[in-house]
Amino acid sequence: MFDTVILYFVQVINVNEMIGKIVLITGASSGMGKATAKILIEKGYTVYCAARRTEMMADLEAVGGRVLQLDIADDDSVKSCVDSILRNETGINILINNAGFGLFGALEDVSMKDARYQMEVNVFGLARLTQLVLPLMRHQGSGKIVNVTSTGGKLASPLGAWYHASKYAVEALSDSLRMEVRQFGIDVIVIEPGAIKSEWGDIAMESMRTISVGKTYGDLAERIIRLSEKLKPKNEEPAVIGRLILKAITAEKPRTRYYAGYMAGFILFLKKVLSDRQFDGLMLSQMK
Repeated sequence: MFDTVILYFVQVINVNEMIGKIVLITGASSGMGKATAKILIEKGYTVYCAARRTEMMADLEAVGGRVLQLDIADDDSVKSCVDSILRNETGINILINNAGFGLFGALEDVSMKDARYQMEVNVFGLARLTQLVLPLMRHQGSGKIVNVTSTGGKLASPLGAWYHASKYAVEALSDSLRMEVRQFGIDVIVIEPGAIKSEWGDIAMESMRTISVGKTYGDLAERIIRLSEKLKPKNEEPAVIGRLILKAITAEKPRTRYYAGYMAGFILFLKKVLSDRQFDGLMLSQMK
């Protein structure tokens, strides 16, 4: 009898400890998403790790992550992802919108098809997933939505128009959403990474190489690619962002924005204090 009572209280304690700890993170197959998932799993969160490339998340599954297939640009896939979680859980407490990619190339060169896909992944997919999770959070009377943007959501570089447009859009979307859902006890938090070690940069530079090298803006594209390679060793580990997200979601009153990563604070400061023309000149001077 005594053993039964002890077991009951242990189960109650374990259940109580998990209240508020159901997490869905997108883009969990690599980089910041994977690093964040690992950190949250280690801290006892139940983490649903979603991405297109499920084969790249075997290590997360091995340490307790719940792996889900998700194509953020496919509405049926987004719905299926949320439904899969609700078959096991009563809700989702924390949504980390991390999935995204960088399409780089001169505005004149990028096809509208590619531009639309950039916005579909980085903005509309994020918004659709948020739409599906919000009713759950409203019903709970609490929740946290973490939108991973970039310092590139506050400033723009040449040949990155569509990527920056997507991140500027998520910054504005987050600001509006934060005011809308405050009445329901839901926090909206923006994470603005600087330069981080991941496959993101290689993919972005490869798209620039394919789209613009050898064309009108080819010389500028090649200079940007060389600068990216030069700076790559200075990029910070993705766990920096994982720890920042943990700090944000455990804060009693989280800030609206957090930043970390190589040059993040400095470059955001310069964007504030310099005029647009001064900042343009500074950016272009680094690409000579």
